[in-house]
Amino acid sequence: MHGKLSRLLSFMLLGNIVEFMITKMKNVRCHGGSHLTSVVWLIIFCFFTAAFAKTPVRKIPRTSDSSALGVQLDLKNRQRVVIDNGLVEVTFSRPDGDVTGIKYKGIDNVLEIGNDEDNRGYWDVVWNKPGDSIIFDRLVATDFRVIMEDENQVEVSFTKTWDLSMGKSTVPLNVDKRYIVRRGQSGLYLYTILERLEGWPDVDMDQIRVVFKLQKDKFHYMALSDSRKRIMPMPEDRASGQPLAYPEAVLLTKPINPELRGEVDDKYQYSCEDNDNKVHGWTAEDPPVGFWMITPSNEFRVGGPNKQDLTSHVGPVVLNMFTSTHYAGKDLNTAYRNGEPWKKVLGPVFVYLNSISPTEDSSILWEDAKEQMSIEVNRWPYDFPQSEDFPSSDQRGAVTGQLLVRDRYVTESLTYASSAYVGLAAPGDVGSWQTESKGYQFWIRADRHGHFVIKNVRAGNYSLYAWVPGVIGDYKYDANITINPGSRIRFGHLVYEPPRNGPTLWDIGIPDRSAAEFYVPDGYPTLMNKLYTSDPAEKFRQYGLWNRYSDLYPNDDLVYTIGISNVEDWFFAHVTRDAGNKTYDPTTWQIIFELENANRNENYTLRLALASATASEIQVRFNNPSSDRPLFTTGAVGKDNAIARHGIHGLYWLYGIDVPGSQLVEGKNTIYLTQARSDGPFHGVMYDYIRLEGPRGT
Repeated sequence: MHGKLSRLLSFMLLGNIVEFMITKMKNVRCHGGSHLTSVVWLIIFCFFTAAFAKTPVRKIPRTSDSSALGVQLDLKNRQRVVIDNGLVEVTFSRPDGDVTGIKYKGIDNVLEIGNDEDNRGYWDVVWNKPGDSIIFDRLVATDFRVIMEDENQVEVSFTKTWDLSMGKSTVPLNVDKRYIVRRGQSGLYLYTILERLEGWPDVDMDQIRVVFKLQKDKFHYMALSDSRKRIMPMPEDRASGQPLAYPEAVLLTKPINPELRGEVDDKYQYSCEDNDNKVHGWTAEDPPVGFWMITPSNEFRVGGPNKQDLTSHVGPVVLNMFTSTHYAGKDLNTAYRNGEPWKKVLGPVFVYLNSISPTEDSSILWEDAKEQMSIEVNRWPYDFPQSEDFPSSDQRGAVTGQLLVRDRYVTESLTYASSAYVGLAAPGDVGSWQTESKGYQFWIRADRHGHFVIKNVRAGNYSLYAWVPGVIGDYKYDANITINPGSRIRFGHLVYEPPRNGPTLWDIGIPDRSAAEFYVPDGYPTLMNKLYTSDPAEKFRQYGLWNRYSDLYPNDDLVYTIGISNVEDWFFAHVTRDAGNKTYDPTTWQIIFELENANRNENYTLRLALASATASEIQVRFNNPSSDRPLFTTGAVGKDNAIARHGIHGLYWLYGIDVPGSQLVEGKNTIYLTQARSDGPFHGVMYDYIRLEGPRGT
């Protein structure tokens, strides 16, 4: 086990030091020593205790370019391309362009040698023609060429040019898969350029990704973040386990590692917001090496910074999801119609490998991967890719400004849009960035005063969008913005006026596009993922929480009383009730509130913000639950499936509902929220925020 010996020696030494210090302090007191002397010895004791209690993690030394071996390209075998820089040796199939082998630190191939060569490291697209079944296309190339070759860098290209003769199973795309090995770099850079020409067939492309499948007998430990790391099940454990409500979720009944018995494994439990998804991967013990996927920029991802997606999962599998409908559904625009042309560069991303000695603590591998991630982020945009479709820093532009908020019913003064998400995305309507997948997006968090600087923006036409944690709605700058190479656009003060008709009478929740503040129940003891048992903030990732509503409310539904109830009384998801025999009933939640003076001649406004929706319909009634026609209905809304996939949010929806004063009475009032669609257990919404506003001018 990594580092056990070194930790044992450290604790033995610490014990000796502690014993020595205690003896010295006792001797000082027994021989009449001064209080100052005792304090001095106590300080020394505390210093050594702190030093050994948290031993600094050793950094893995990096090879400098000057001391590293030059990069070598081997083309002797017509079916292989081999690139070796003395640290890693990467083998590609020729001309297909799959990664078939990565040799590193005594491991002949870190990829799964039990798989066929085209099932180890590959790109794929999930696509379909409108109305047809989906097809997985591995983007197999037909041509190979060397783009650059010298002792400092080799870049190779595997291409395919589409035409009608390729048949119905080949996605109509021109493909250019690029791979780069650099001197002194322990890994592989990769990117792809995908292109549709004008007039090509209509298609949907719901998923574009790159996949690496590692040796299952070596890589057992997965790391996604400082708090999300664990020993993972084996593929055989899933095969022998008990399938649950959907194929991705399996109860481990006979795992090879008995400590995992009784846990649930589901790849969606390891999803992550793109904003936080910069490095993830696996480590092996014999020899101790790490395999990491590093994404230095999100500019080529889809759906904005809060879009969630898969990372790594049982296999062991390492993914980079460039496009997917996960946590968004088909509301994400992945349709290409009417011969629409399109071209996009996905990446580069970096596959990083690292190693330590067998006596060291394996946590060093994760800490080093995070450090390498920071290095890659600071290098962005890279200056070494050779494609003219990837612009360098001097070919890009920047946008700066300050975002302020004016909410006149909160304060007469402008307030800072503190920590606002500010971004550039394809021109569109307010909030359209969260369903946009075809262009590039550039997002930044504003500082506490609302200042923002968006750097390294590709040339093109954009809209400027923003949303502010703690404030409902979306901001969009009125005019489109054109970024030219080297341009710097300074906006000065921008003011966002969130939706508002009157003063807040009451509200529920926090407007942050998440249901995290509401009541998330404990999972079922027999269906737990132990990774999430100790961190309340991650509890929503447990399997089966949708069924807990039926346990807590077997007959009657949730009732929330303004002024008495709090957010912990509001269940995180408004779902159906299990009626048995695989049938489900609609559910109606109540919000009870008091009005001292009901102005029956004016309109009130109900703001209803959803953090997620899946095949749902929320009907709103006031004071009459039996009314045939609701005052308002969302209609069928949402396809993000976040409830089943252990998300605490999906896509954001905001409704402003006019409420005639005639619907209200002085004294007790009740709002009835009915989730009317009940075809299955996952139909439901997560509320973000609800607010009742008084009439204008009051």
